[in-house]
Amino acid sequence: MKEIAIDVHGLTKSFGSRVVVRDLSLKVPKGEIYGFLGPNGSGKTTTLRMLCGLLTPDAGDGTCLGYDILTQQEEIKRHVGYMTQRFSLYADLSIRENLEFVARVYGVANPRRAAKAAIDRLGLSGRAEQLAGELSGGWKQRLALGACILPNPKLLLLDEPTAGVDPKARREFWDEIHGLAADGITVLVSTHYMDEAERCHELAYIAFGELLAKGTAAQVVGQSGLSTWIVSGPNLHGLAIELRNRDGIDMVAPFGAELHVSGRDSRALDAAVEAAKKEDGSHRWTRGEPSLEDVFILLMDSVKDNFAA
Repeated sequence: MKEIAIDVHGLTKSFGSRVVVRDLSLKVPKGEIYGFLGPNGSGKTTTLRMLCGLLTPDAGDGTCLGYDILTQQEEIKRHVGYMTQRFSLYADLSIRENLEFVARVYGVANPRRAAKAAIDRLGLSGRAEQLAGELSGGWKQRLALGACILPNPKLLLLDEPTAGVDPKARREFWDEIHGLAADGITVLVSTHYMDEAERCHELAYIAFGELLAKGTAAQVVGQSGLSTWIVSGPNLHGLAIELRNRDGIDMVAPFGAELHVSGRDSRALDAAVEAAKKEDGSHRWTRGEPSLEDVFILLMDSVKDNFAA
């Protein structure tokens, strides 16, 4: 049995009359990268803040790194690195100065040496004296990650760390995350990117405060029971509008020059597809495999927006 870093049950949090997180339970093994996915406003950030002791849940309980999330929040904070969506270091200090400052705040022995080690590990050596405010998005994220790992945390909570970062910088950032996990650090990371989700050991999908699916990427796709056809040809926009009203079709989504047409009842879906083929022979239909994105779009459509009027 794997050791568990996060084990929480029934977490619920409201702000005013809005239930932002509802009855959420998670179990995250130590040393793994756990992907936390969902649309904007789905409760991901609120959940991360409850896990690291910054928010107290209205209901639910559990542990983080063996500490009670209700009564031992200060102990949790000492062992967790939390990287927020917004860059929060000092723009008018250099990379080196920022990291040395953070090291001193956390009481790290020999702040200069610790800052230099973080700079070397993250490939920032040539930029050590550059002001943080002058860095591109990708380099800022590397700096923020460096600050998170300075006090040698056992758990990293990364809140959409690569939003707005170019693909090369995202890949390099994820290479570093996998390196940290290989060193035994548990990583819980929220993301909107499906390619990033597939790089996680396990996933949890939350939409509008409710946990809808969890497991490995293959398990999440398999558990969905989804079947998919891929369509190409002329006037796909018009075809999509027409197909959405047919029985047996639960989702129609454009992917470049193709449509993904999916349903949870494979027989009903196949019947709908056969009818569409007979009515219009100008499109090419091929059976496909449902993607992680297909599953997540379908899951998001299945729940009510908790901020909807």
